Amino acid sequence: MSTPDIVLFVAWVLLACAGTWVALELMMQNGRLMLRIEALEQRLAGTAQSGAASNGIGQPPGSVLNDFSLPLLSGGTMTLLQWRGKKVALIFVSPRCAPSVKLLPELAKAWKTRAPDSPMPLIITTGDVAENRRIFEEHGIQSPVLLQEDTEVAFLHHALVTPMAYLVDEGGFTVGPAVVGRPAVLDLLLNGQDSSSEQSTPTGIKQGVPGSRIAREGLKAGTPAPDFTLPALDGKTISLSDYRGRPVLLIFSDPDCRPCQEMAPALERIHRGSSDFAILMISRGDQEANRAKISEHGLTFPVVLQRKWEVSREYGMFSTPIGYMIDQFGVLSSSAAVGASAILGLAGQQQSVNAV
Repeated sequence: MSTPDIVLFVAWVLLACAGTWVALELMMQNGRLMLRIEALEQRLAGTAQSGAASNGIGQPPGSVLNDFSLPLLSGGTMTLLQWRGKKVALIFVSPRCAPSVKLLPELAKAWKTRAPDSPMPLIITTGDVAENRRIFEEHGIQSPVLLQEDTEVAFLHHALVTPMAYLVDEGGFTVGPAVVGRPAVLDLLLNGQDSSSEQSTPTGIKQGVPGSRIAREGLKAGTPAPDFTLPALDGKTISLSDYRGRPVLLIFSDPDCRPCQEMAPALERIHRGSSDFAILMISRGDQEANRAKISEHGLTFPVVLQRKWEVSREYGMFSTPIGYMIDQFGVLSSSAAVGASAILGLAGQQQSVNAV
């Protein structure tokens, strides 16, 4: 081999070694970068979980979650109230949230391997029906999946990020703080939390205990009632301002809300037996479904329809049934009454005031 050939060969070997070293260095740097990214994700998840309450995310331990009625992706509707008596993991996700989508196959696996006493996962998603069905079917989710129209139920429960979850005990109270992030949500579903723990239920909050601190939403007494104009089911248009000069019991309802329907006959009896205040119901959904319920219960007080939750949003709540008593000057004389018993109690209080 000539001297020039030897020089070229040595140069080629050196270049090859240099290329190998560069490739190896790039692989090592990429590996270190991936480890840093993974560590950062875990750190962010932990930070989000620990700082949830201080950032206004999630309701405090011992809060009662307001009931809601939402359509199931599989058909029909479901309420939170129907799970009373069982532990529930209420999980908020979004099909446009990468950590939420990454969580789904893990939820599907957890569903198949969960212990008999583990909480029932109820998943609340948002967005397009077809998109959600495709994603949840793709990942084999068998637990109930409920669809909110926008973020109305998430907003009501301070679920400002996804994925996020609450552990809810048999009485409907939150156990421990809300958890945020894929690892924390999965851990809550698999391991739950002891509802008797002092950490999870501060001050011993239990259902029915006098003095329990129950978190409520909605406008407070003394607030001017937001006016609205909505179509009535009889074809007329009704505004809240039409009732100025007379107290009115304003009720938010839904034809698919079981407590709403159970309360309806009692409201009709109050309406027919009292001229001291008016009853006005704001419902939502399909006109025919609402007309069917009105006919079923023989309701004669006015029922108007909001398109989605636009008036509910003005009154600070997205659940049903809720009620407000509004005085003759258009000011709330009560804070939000949540549930049928509270609403009927509000009507009874107003009757007692008028009887004095």
